[in-house]
Formats: sequence, structure tokens, C-alpha cells
Amino acid sequence: MLWIYPCCYGRLQSKNKSGEYNGLGCRRRNLPTQDHYCVTVLIVIKLSISNHTGLRKIAYPALLSSLSGRVRLSISQELKQKMCSTQVVVSQTALRSGAEAGTYLGRTIRDKLQGAQPDVLIVFASPEYDYSELLATLHDNCQPHILVGCSSAGEFSGCSTANASASVMAIHSDTMLFHATLGQGLRTERSEAIQQAAASAFTASERPDYPYRCALVLTDALAGYADDLIHQLTVQTGGTYQLFGGGAADDARFQETHVFYGTDSFADAVVILEILSKKPVGIGVKHGWEPSGDALRVTEAEGNRIISLNAMPAAEAFELHAQQNGQVFNRADPLPFFLHNVIGMDTGDDYKLRVPLVLNNDGSISCAAEVPVGSTVRIMRSSAETASAAAREASQAAIAGLHGEKHAGSLLFDCAATRLRLGVAFEDELKAVAETLGSENFAGCNTYGQIARTEGQFSGFHNCTAIVCAIPQ
Repeated sequence: MLWIYPCCYGRLQSKNKSGEYNGLGCRRRNLPTQDHYCVTVLIVIKLSISNHTGLRKIAYPALLSSLSGRVRLSISQELKQKMCSTQVVVSQTALRSGAEAGTYLGRTIRDKLQGAQPDVLIVFASPEYDYSELLATLHDNCQPHILVGCSSAGEFSGCSTANASASVMAIHSDTMLFHATLGQGLRTERSEAIQQAAASAFTASERPDYPYRCALVLTDALAGYADDLIHQLTVQTGGTYQLFGGGAADDARFQETHVFYGTDSFADAVVILEILSKKPVGIGVKHGWEPSGDALRVTEAEGNRIISLNAMPAAEAFELHAQQNGQVFNRADPLPFFLHNVIGMDTGDDYKLRVPLVLNNDGSISCAAEVPVGSTVRIMRSSAETASAAAREASQAAIAGLHGEKHAGSLLFDCAATRLRLGVAFEDELKAVAETLGSENFAGCNTYGQIARTEGQFSGFHNCTAIVCAIPQ
């Protein structure tokens, strides 16, 4: 009878190894000139002396001779690549104390990674927390090499979602590299702030062995000009990076939002997490809105404030649309109408969405992001069903972007307005994502706008749009 037992496993290098002995007392000879992964196996032969004396005398010495002391199994480079892996773990808590929440999340991450340090920890947290306390405690309990994140307006981990909570994703990988930078002063020195963040953010030219490039971008959306941010980052990278992320939020208070960099939080800033990978990273982008009214021309606008549509005050254009569609537009409380009737800027092949937020005294309407003068827009409509369908399609596109690689985990960003509009039905969107990914191993938050730039899909700064980033194993 014959048994084969794995005896030792390790990485063998050609230098300084020719005279060493393995665990079986066998000298290594003729080792390869490049690194190989090898398995030394112990061959155990059990022959009954009483029943097989003749066989023992004849076959046993010949067999031993042919084995030459050991068997070395060289694993191909392709198999070696498959042995490399990425581990993604997520967690969430609604504990109110920053110290308690940070301790719980940090220990959970550490336990799930079996004590390994995360290469990166991504944090989403309600403004209910003392960020310094939360981030410092988190860092102390799981010791990530990089910590980034942002304030939010609803957090989730898998299908578990809550307000006034914190959610996290940790990644430990031997096929990905991470690098984070910060830019400050978006409101007053936008170009300088972007240059500050981008100058050292993108290092792909130094690592050609990591051919897949993307970046998580989290910005203070209240500082404005997010579309310009994406444009400048695209120019800086020559369009060679996929971009995804969102605008930091503050539980729909619209007062001050923060990004996280290390154990500090920053308003009026942008943080960029570069992700270089040996395997493809998938990104999906989709919204579930369709036009419900006639095309309108933006005849006057200033930043994110629409002053007139078709030369009439913007408020009057919305009132007219409400009358034509049997809806009620209450000037004293317009937000419920706005959440179900967003603005879609016609880009030729789709609509880039903008959420109206405030009806000003002069009849102008302030939106969550800029709407340029001369844009052709339509008032759009959606439903809980189309929102879930959009999240499902974004997840499908993200999985397709892995090009056959196994899915390790995902990041999901959707709009704070979507959460407000859907209420408890937002859970159906998370369930649609989980069903499509085949896993609840995803985390994310509701943001003030979503960021996406990826080939073949709808790019730019969006509202009410689901963004899914699928990470390969």
C-alpha cells in the first residue's frame, strides 16, 4: 500500500540553497533558477513482510532508487497566481459611543482576519460620532496600514442598514497595493487642493506588475465642483484609472461633511485611495430613473442653483410639471416633491441626475450639484422597483468587470436622497445587491452624490445612482 503525505511547503530560491537539506534529510540539487513554490512529500510504503517477502526483496529497493529520496512538485506560475488571494471583511455597529463602536468594529475586523493587519480600512460613520474617538479606537484595535473614509447619511454592511451607525470594510491582499493622499481647501483653492491630493496619489508607472488601476475618491460634496474634481483627476491620470466613490454626507443636515485620513477627519477636503491590482476590479453604475416631462432648457444658473428653465423661474417650471402630472407641489415644503421628481441632464445616451434640495425665496432651486447654463434637462421619475433593478444591474456590471475572477467583496454607494425617498424599502435594494453578488460581503453608505468613471459606462458625478465596486479574490 502507498500513502503520500505533504511534509513541508515553502518558497525555494535558487541562491544559497544548493547545499541545504530539507526536512527529510535529503539534499536539494538542481534547484530552479527562479522562484518556485514546492511541496516536499513523504512516500510511505507499507509492505507485509510475512506475505510479500519476495516482493520486498525485488520491488522495494527498485522503488526506493526511482524515488531518489524525495518527490518535488513544482507548481506552475499560473497556479502560483491562483494561490495568491484577497480577503475582504465587513462589519457594522449602532453603538453610540465612539470608543465602544471603534472597539467593537476593530476587534471584529481583527477576529475575521484572524489577527492579520488590514492593508486598508474604509470607514463610513454618522455625524452622531466623535470622529477622533471613533477612528483612534478603531485604529488601535485592528492596526490598519491605511485608514480612509467619510461621514455619511446611512450606513450598511450587507443587508443590515441603519442611521446613526458606523460600517467598515477591511482588505488584506497579496495581489493589491494601496496608497492614500489628502487634498485640502476645495472651496477656495480647488485646483490646488486637487493637485495636492493627486500629485502623489497615482503610482502605477512605478508598478507595471500591477496592471489594473482604480481609485476610491471621497470628497466634501458641500464644497461643490465635484464634476470638475473628476475631470481634473481624469486628466491627471490620462484616463487610465477607474474612479468610484461619493460625496461625504451628514445625515441630511447639509451643514458640514468630513473625509477621514488616518485617525483625523477633515472638512473642505478630498481623500483618494489608489488601488493597484494584479486582477481586474469591476465597477458598475446605474440609476433607475426615466423622463416624465418635456425637455427644458436651463436659461440661467449659478453653480448648483437653477434660476430659470425655459426663461421662467425654476419654481414655476416645477409647479407646471406637478399640475400636468396630477401631483402637489407645496412651496412651503417642497422636499417630498423634489425627492420623487429629480432633474436629469441629457448627456445624449443617458441622464445625469441632480436632486433639487432647496426652494429659494427668489424662485430659484438649489440642487445637490452643478447644473450648467444651456443644459437640456427633464424632470425624472422612479419607483422602489426601478431603484432595486438599477442596483441589481450595477452589481451585474461590477461582477462582469471581474472577467471571471472570483468575487471577494464589494463597496456600494447610493444617494442619501434615495434612502430618504424609499424609507424602509431601501432594504430591498440591498437585498437585490446581495442576490446579484451571491454574497452579503459588501459595505457602504448613502452619500451626497456618487462618483464613477469607467470605460463603457456612465461617468461623472451623479445623484440617485447606485455605484458598485467588486473586488477580486
